[in-house]
Amino acid sequence: MPSTYPLSRIRRQFPALRTGSALFDSPGGTQTPTRVAEAIRDAMLSPVSQRGRNNYSEQNADRIVRGARAAMGDLLNVDPRAVFFGRSATQITFDVARAVARRLGPGDEIVASRLDHDANVRPWVLAAELSGATLKWIDFDRATGDLLVDDVQRVLSDRTRFVAVTAASNLYGTAPDIAAIAEAVHAVGAEIYVDAVAYTAHALVDAAALGADYIVCSPYKFCGPHIGVLASSIEKLEALVPDKLRPSTMQIPERFELGTLPYEFLAGVTETVEFLADIIPGDGTRRERLARSYAAVVAHEDALFERLVTGLAAIDGVERVGSPRSHVPTVLFRVAGRTTADVCAALGREDVAVMGGTFYAIEAEDWADLGEGAVRAGIAPYTSSEDVDRLLAAVRALTF
Repeated sequence: MPSTYPLSRIRRQFPALRTGSALFDSPGGTQTPTRVAEAIRDAMLSPVSQRGRNNYSEQNADRIVRGARAAMGDLLNVDPRAVFFGRSATQITFDVARAVARRLGPGDEIVASRLDHDANVRPWVLAAELSGATLKWIDFDRATGDLLVDDVQRVLSDRTRFVAVTAASNLYGTAPDIAAIAEAVHAVGAEIYVDAVAYTAHALVDAAALGADYIVCSPYKFCGPHIGVLASSIEKLEALVPDKLRPSTMQIPERFELGTLPYEFLAGVTETVEFLADIIPGDGTRRERLARSYAAVVAHEDALFERLVTGLAAIDGVERVGSPRSHVPTVLFRVAGRTTADVCAALGREDVAVMGGTFYAIEAEDWADLGEGAVRAGIAPYTSSEDVDRLLAAVRALTF
């Protein structure tokens, strides 16, 4: 672990860590720093109403929304005018898929990945059914969990219109080469929709460098509130007409935001991005600060992940499920003679939080014949080496 990483200062900002639990359930949702909770509280206690310019409460609502768009624009390196919010990444993807379906018809092709969380699969399956388009599948390596650009190219054609793929598997942790995949997708004239829900917590997103036409994420995976965010370009968003109320605006990006936005959560989103940028304090633009902080987080998480997977490999009776060559710090494993539920419960009794199952990656479950799934453990910015050692000791005790 890098000695310059300010772990103690980071951990002090998370009241949830005061329980003493070793938390490896971050792939399902991270804990929240005090400053984010306070931003949410302050927004709820301040004058706020519908967005407008006539009085302070309207202006305050508008300021909060614009601030959140700017913050996510910096985090994802996109034009903030092409950022919109929804209840969840799942809801947003369904909304976009329905809008995409209106542009497609028989003879067109939609491509979905078997590796993905069902939130980036089922909307596209239904979009194909709604439009009459053909649905094609990207397979992945059952043994390793790898999804390569060749796997994608195998199913592309001149009739491909839309490709949906994850930037990081919430199951295996696999991180496909999205930039290379996007290049292949664009070469046949198609668009790519990238699920970055499990990716944004561990890598500083650059939507343009990735080649993503649309990229979706969830701040609660990186220490923020439960809300979904999509980023694209104004040009791409102008070509989509979502379901909306008749009097609702057709302006971009507001046409995609159904009803009144949760202003308090948007205030929390802005503070979440500020928290991430402040992990390593210093000067610079917010994007520059984010780059510096993310570099430190990646080094910290990579070191702990190596400690974790090396430790698991040294325990007789423990099997890692999948071994992707490129990955975020998420590991899937089984313990011989123990069910997934048994392992999770036993670790829970030791105050070590993991999760078990297949985590809505239902196509991956079927494709790789995972059955009940496996135990998943993930590293977060606040994870310590002591946490890792506690997890390893608890797993080791199950094998005796």
